[in-house]
Amino acid sequence: MTLTLYRPTGPQELALVEASGFRRWPPRLPDQPIFYPVTNEAYAIQIARDWNVPASGKGYVTKFEVDEVFMSQFPIHTVGGSEHQEWWVPAEKLEELNDHIVGIIQVIHSFGS
Repeated sequence: MTLTLYRPTGPQELALVEASGFRRWPPRLPDQPIFYPVTNEAYAIQIARDWNVPASGKGYVTKFEVDEVFMSQFPIHTVGGSEHQEWWVPAEKLEELNDHIVGIIQVIHSFGS
């Protein structure tokens, strides 16, 4: 079985995802120790629209499937209201997460100019 994950992202990260054939997330930067996919589309929309657009002019919401057993090792954190839930995947586990993506990473929303 798989879980559906959502990831709000800006244009630079999305360009790297596109370069991978929409199959992999790029490595985290040194100051980014955790990869934060979120549990629901509404929260991803909020971040893409309210944070990514002001920061970079564009914001995107992506959706992807990951093996449920693999994801069970990572905690889900609530970081605001009950809808603000995200997985905290350590940066050193990101390549392994990429290996457990089923299908492709899809862009489902776009915001900004």
